[in-house]
Amino acid sequence: MNDTIVTVVGNVVDSPRRVRLDTGSVTNFRMASTARRFDTKSQEFVDSGTFWVDIECWNDLGANVSSSVSKGDPVIVQGALTTHSWETENGKRSNPRIKAQAVGPNLARGSAEFRRTRTLRTTDPATEVSGPADEQGGGDEGFAGFPGHLVAGEHYVGADDVLEGVAVEDREPEPANA
Repeated sequence: MNDTIVTVVGNVVDSPRRVRLDTGSVTNFRMASTARRFDTKSQEFVDSGTFWVDIECWNDLGANVSSSVSKGDPVIVQGALTTHSWETENGKRSNPRIKAQAVGPNLARGSAEFRRTRTLRTTDPATEVSGPADEQGGGDEGFAGFPGHLVAGEHYVGADDVLEGVAVEDREPEPANA
C-alpha cells in the first residue's frame, strides 16, 4: 500500500518490446525526461539533468503501448516507481523502473487520435462501441471511470457524437505568454 506513484513526462528512447510470459504479457521501453531551466546569464532555456527510467506495461496496457508508441514519441507515464537491482561481476547494480498504470501521448507536443480497444456497454445497443477486444472474445469489463453503462447523449460514446469538429490545419497557434 506504500507505492510511490509518479508521473514522468519525456520521450521514448527505444522501440517498445513485447514479451508473452506465463503470468501475462509485458511491454518494456526506456524513456528520458530532461529538465529545462531558465539561465538568467544567457537569457535562454537550457537543458538540465536527464532522468532515465525503464517502463513496464502489463497485459492490455502493454498491448496498446506496443501498437501505439514508437521510439522518439513524447509521452506521459504514470505508475509505481520501483528500483530494479541485480548482481554483476563488478558488484550490485540498480536502475529506476516504473510499473505503468497509464501511458499517453504528450499532447503539448503533437496531436493524437484515440481508438478504444474494449466494448463499452450502453443502455442502447445501437450506440455500443466495440473494438479489437471483441474479436478476441474480451471486452465485458466496461470502461474504467464509468459505472458499467454509457448513456448516449449523456456520455461521449463515439465518432458520431463528436463534441466539436476541428480541422488540424485550421488551428491557430496560441501565444506563448497567454
